[in-house]
Amino acid sequence: MSRPGRDDSPDRLYTLTGGRSRSDSDAFDLVTLVVTESDPAPGMQSEHVAILRMCRFPTAVVEIAAELGLPVTVARILLADLHATGAISARHPRSAHRLPDSDILEQVLVGLRNL
Repeated sequence: MSRPGRDDSPDRLYTLTGGRSRSDSDAFDLVTLVVTESDPAPGMQSEHVAILRMCRFPTAVVEIAAELGLPVTVARILLADLHATGAISARHPRSAHRLPDSDILEQVLVGLRNL
């Protein structure tokens, strides 16, 4: 009996990842946003091509895994391969928005209260 979220062919996953069970990079968590930086190259693995096409706009790692129908760990390995070649860039959504210094926030709060 097949279980949801499980690939019935572990040989396929082994082939996709070149036998690796984890990524060399910790750059990808579930909400890391991935953006394509280059077009697919001839001879690229079909999953790599699918990722590059899917990530023309920022796309979360969990969305990529779901769209490809792959476990997140396998998607992370594929993403690390693309990241190493510069084909994609990755950033955590929180890293793009730094909060202002707490002193500035406190001054704004005091100013608002004085209104």
